[in-house]
Amino acid sequence: MTTILWDVDGTLLLNSFTGGGELYHVAVERAVGRELSPPLPRTHGKTDGHILTDILEHFGFDAAQWHEAARDSLDALSVERAKAGDRREIAPGIREALDQADARGWVNALLTGNSATRSRVKLDGSGLGAERFDWSRSFFGATASERSEITRAAREALPDETLVIIGDTPRDDEAAVAAGIPFIAVATGVFSAEELSETGAILVVPTIEGHLDAVLEAIAGL
Repeated sequence: MTTILWDVDGTLLLNSFTGGGELYHVAVERAVGRELSPPLPRTHGKTDGHILTDILEHFGFDAAQWHEAARDSLDALSVERAKAGDRREIAPGIREALDQADARGWVNALLTGNSATRSRVKLDGSGLGAERFDWSRSFFGATASERSEITRAAREALPDETLVIIGDTPRDDEAAVAAGIPFIAVATGVFSAEELSETGAILVVPTIEGHLDAVLEAIAGL
């Protein structure tokens, strides 16, 4: 069986919502019960777990003690923002890509630094729909300190399946390499095709739209 492990932000969905970094900061503030400033800059490709740990430790909080509260706060805040109208846009060509994968008998699943709750909120809010993905074969980064923890978990859980990761950052590539999973890079996030060509990706495309045949051919050849 072939399973495609899709990243969410910058890959399935465009990073059109500008409050992502601020969301983590506010979530930690809510968890610890006081204002913290100034906020840390957002680093793309880090897991939710990693970002929350960075913020907590930067402001002198014990991450082991406060991490669960910060995760719960982040999930709740993401749901709040979605209900208030925050929405992400589906990246070009994604609907057709999912349809073509389904038609070939491949499994569409998720491998993301977000929590399962945040992933579902984003996918449903965009109109793409969480039901398009196999959640029993999906992997999330709410507690992961590094993205490679997620990829290794995927490889261990699905040892006999052909896996491929589709993502938009060099961190996706690093994590894929750590688990021995092929990586396809798409430049619909903050990194250009030129920057992504310096990774170990088996294929780099500017968008899925217009390059779907090459993506499907690369996956079929695994």
